[in-house]
Amino acid sequence: MSRPRVRRCTSCRTTPVAMPQVDFCFTCWPGGPVIPPPCLRCGSRFGYFAAGLCTRCHPYATPPVESCRDCYAWGVTRLHNWRCHGCSTWRAKYKVVGDCRTCGRATILGAEGVCRLCRKQATLVRTGRDKLDVVAANRNGQQLFLANMFSDGSRYQPKSTPPAADHPPRRPVRHQQLLLFTMERDLAACGRAAMPAPPDPAFADELDRHTRCYAAARRWGKKHTDEARWGIRILLGLQDTPGAAINATEVLQLRAAGLRTWTVLEVLADAGLLIDDRHPAFDTWFHSQIEGLPEPMTTELLTWYHVMRHGRPTSPRRRPRSETTIRLHTSWALPTLRAWATSGHTTLREISKDDVLDALPASGNQRSTAGQGLKSVFRVLKEHKVLFTDPTRRVKTGEHASRQPVPANLDAIRQALNSSNLAQAAVVALIAFHGLRPGHIRRLKVTDLRDGRLHTDGRVIVLAEPVLDRLNRWLDYRHTRWPNTLNDHFFLHYRTACRPDAAVGQRWTWLITGKGLSGTAIREDRILNEAHATDGDVRRLVDLFGLSVQASTRYTATVDHPGLTGPTANRDSTTG
Repeated sequence: MSRPRVRRCTSCRTTPVAMPQVDFCFTCWPGGPVIPPPCLRCGSRFGYFAAGLCTRCHPYATPPVESCRDCYAWGVTRLHNWRCHGCSTWRAKYKVVGDCRTCGRATILGAEGVCRLCRKQATLVRTGRDKLDVVAANRNGQQLFLANMFSDGSRYQPKSTPPAADHPPRRPVRHQQLLLFTMERDLAACGRAAMPAPPDPAFADELDRHTRCYAAARRWGKKHTDEARWGIRILLGLQDTPGAAINATEVLQLRAAGLRTWTVLEVLADAGLLIDDRHPAFDTWFHSQIEGLPEPMTTELLTWYHVMRHGRPTSPRRRPRSETTIRLHTSWALPTLRAWATSGHTTLREISKDDVLDALPASGNQRSTAGQGLKSVFRVLKEHKVLFTDPTRRVKTGEHASRQPVPANLDAIRQALNSSNLAQAAVVALIAFHGLRPGHIRRLKVTDLRDGRLHTDGRVIVLAEPVLDRLNRWLDYRHTRWPNTLNDHFFLHYRTACRPDAAVGQRWTWLITGKGLSGTAIREDRILNEAHATDGDVRRLVDLFGLSVQASTRYTATVDHPGLTGPTANRDSTTG
């Protein structure tokens, strides 16, 4: 968690204020400068910080580096009560307090009746296996040293350092052992130790070494690394052709054994040993939607889906459409297509303009949505010469009914802005103050925040002070929670932090905004409030929120709405 912000002087903006009730420090005090009082805890008259404490005693100050209180070694901080690591260990081991028989200081004494500084001086001047003479070694003075410089750092090293791979694992074999019967293995029936050992130990060792190096480069934890090594060892032991590439569908079976699959997939792909035979989930969804339709019509719809999904670089050119667009057009057109299939039509070539007019609803939003879905299907198939004619041409289906923006629940927004969940407060602040889309928030990078400005989608947004404060708190927590992550996305969670290119998903932004709220509703509330505050200035909405002129008129059209005039129109939707 981040530290509370200390209020700075309004004049110099660097030193904390002298007292909570004033806005100036003692140096910038009107009529000053004024000599600050001594520290209430240690009595020091130097380095006054705030609340009557100096920089050494205040919990939110960053005190300078000073000397150890016991051995005078320079370079200690407040972390161990102004003592170096050696003196902290010395105090934990010895408890006797007295006068050192060499230097006479009253401090913690060791087994020989001397302090740590005198003993350290004796060990520095001793040569070979000579007897340790503490008195003679300290007769002519003592050599001070830098703190924490005598440890070789062995206790801070990991227990096992992954060896450097001299070369990647060898290429998979080209031959394949054919099977007479294929059976799905039940990995949950036995434990990991009961799995068969890899038939090629040398190849297994090479791949294990590659796994450790890959995990170290991606800064995976011990749990992720061990699970990847176990998963690869299990797959190698179950191979019918030792040394062959592994199918991705076989890797997915490791879930039955309680292992993560994405780590194994990444390692095998990096080693060139993965055959990705998985089917995209969206393709499976579309095939399930057209299931039951007659075969000629199914082939025609698959052609439409392939063009919409992947586009076409040659004439007739077409850019790929998003999954949302394909899903909407499919759901709008399918009821009519199923009705035609029930009535005896087996191909879309049999559909005429009269069939389209008879199938469309008389009016309303259902007519416009069904018409747009059918137009999308017939237009693409006509362009690619699957159909001879387009029966939906010159058929007017009307426009979609537009939904008017409405104000959001202010109590829920206030609660989210002041939430103890730092991610929720930061996300809601970005949307409520600056109207960012949830998709932009998911794609934000850490480098997009520079000098109090947010660079996103070709825009430079000067962040408000409450937003910047919440973003800084989240960044402090992010660096503390995942200090070694290679993922440069601004928002992370425990799954994406382990993967360099993974961004949070749509479900994460939906959950993080809080109960009873959505990113779209908060954004519409912010734009609606700006439209009423500026009396419907379209140019202001375009500049502030990156809207088009047509999209801005959707909000400016509500300025004279009787339900949104009066006190509601002049409220502050972000701060309440």
